[in-house]
Amino acid sequence: MMNVPLRVTMMIEHAERYFPKKYVTSRTMSGIRRFTYREIGERTRRLSSALVNLGIQKGDKVGTLAWNHHRHLEAYFGIPGAEAVLHTINIRLSKEHISYIINHAEDKVLLIDQDILPLVEMMKDEIPNVKAFILMTDEAKLPESPLQPMYHYEELLEGGDPNYVFNDRIDENDPVGMCYTSATTGNPKGVVYTHRSTVLHSLALGLTDSGGVSEGDIIMPVVPMFHVNAWGLPFAATWFGTSQVLPGPQFTPKLLAELIEMEKVTLTAGVPTIWLGLLRELDQGSYDTSSLRAILCGGSAAPRGMIKAFEMKYNIPFVHAYGMTETSPLVVLSRLKSYQTDLDKEEILDIRAMQGYVVPGVEMKVVGANGEVKWDGQEMGELVLRSNWICDEYYKDDDKSAFSDGWLYTGDVVTVNEEGTIKIVDRTKDLIKSGGEWISSVDLENALMAHEDIFEASVIAIPHPEWQERPLACVVLKPEAAGRVTKQDIKDYLRPQFAKWWIPDDVVFLNEIPKTSVGKFLKRALREQLKEHYSVMKN
Repeated sequence: MMNVPLRVTMMIEHAERYFPKKYVTSRTMSGIRRFTYREIGERTRRLSSALVNLGIQKGDKVGTLAWNHHRHLEAYFGIPGAEAVLHTINIRLSKEHISYIINHAEDKVLLIDQDILPLVEMMKDEIPNVKAFILMTDEAKLPESPLQPMYHYEELLEGGDPNYVFNDRIDENDPVGMCYTSATTGNPKGVVYTHRSTVLHSLALGLTDSGGVSEGDIIMPVVPMFHVNAWGLPFAATWFGTSQVLPGPQFTPKLLAELIEMEKVTLTAGVPTIWLGLLRELDQGSYDTSSLRAILCGGSAAPRGMIKAFEMKYNIPFVHAYGMTETSPLVVLSRLKSYQTDLDKEEILDIRAMQGYVVPGVEMKVVGANGEVKWDGQEMGELVLRSNWICDEYYKDDDKSAFSDGWLYTGDVVTVNEEGTIKIVDRTKDLIKSGGEWISSVDLENALMAHEDIFEASVIAIPHPEWQERPLACVVLKPEAAGRVTKQDIKDYLRPQFAKWWIPDDVVFLNEIPKTSVGKFLKRALREQLKEHYSVMKN
């Protein structure tokens, strides 16, 4: 067999050669623009050439602080094209975490969106290893800035070589990209992806029973391109010649609904909080979403009630996915098997609400205190994974606790049924232990968010002098329900669904639930916020 290296740059080569007329629709600060893959390919080559001219060498890290738009897509291939490492930086992290990440990754150059420029300027003196700044802007001139030297992205491209040739003999195990975890505790941890891992992950996204990304799709990744590479969708979509709709900065549920209708989007992806917002917008407005063949949802467990609304009210298939920064991220996806399609609607909904089974190329174990658990849908254990696109260590980090014998210990507690379908019960640190028995905060949250008057809900453990821990429900009501729905109403709603000892001791009404930088509920912040409340409860 030929030994041809798998490399990310072959994706853009394929797109510009075989799909030169297909479009990337990009929303930036100044509006919506369209580029063909032929144009994206030429601009990508110019970027690679410009980075080399700036002194970027093989293995150097180039950071991006940017939204989902065409320039960021060009960086996805232009940085690897210069044989450097694409480092997408989560702009929603704290200033301290962002400067830590830039220094820890040893970024040499930063590509920055204009609206993010003030944030980077604030940390100018904290990132001494950055040698150049490139502003990705629609404006003709650079603004005054203490960041020097600063280059204009479009001017750099004008001076770049449109015929720059990508190296086709690289080592496929060379690093091609890196992302950092969201750091709910401690500092973020770096994960380095290789050309090989990224190409294999992209192939998995194209499988019919996986993401099913194909040339005929029009895909809109709502998940940020700075979060696990938008789940790898920009790589796969470019390679397969898929039309892309990139929603740009500071989008709203209304904008997403309008883009779906206007661009005839067939596939979109994001976290549950995005889809809760879109669902509210669809309920209030009138939009044609008939083009959608699927919503991919990951990041945290989606409420069953939300899945039901999309599937049964709007006829939009809702596909649960599961992954982590460490896993590139796709490893588990919820698809009906051929012999399950004749089940009744509620049984199908039950399957949709679970995370699913592993995609081809991934191996799984579920490990409890006494070894691997039974596949009975009842016994709980930690999800353990391995694959060609899962990391086996963190970048420049001595913490090996998540890795053992070639497996990644995810920290997610799950059950697995006889079909191999997993259901996330909780994070190991978020399980509630009451009187020696485990309570799943995820199950309670999903039940709460199925309530017609509840917009968001999160359940945390609070200390208890007798039972060790008890559940506390934190609820955001829909505006029209404020003042009408009581704590007792919510407890009464839960009682038929759970054992008596699962019912939360109290319900707290909030205006907003704190979230992580990628839209997950931030339970650590909730616990801190409600310290005084549960100290009063104990008394």
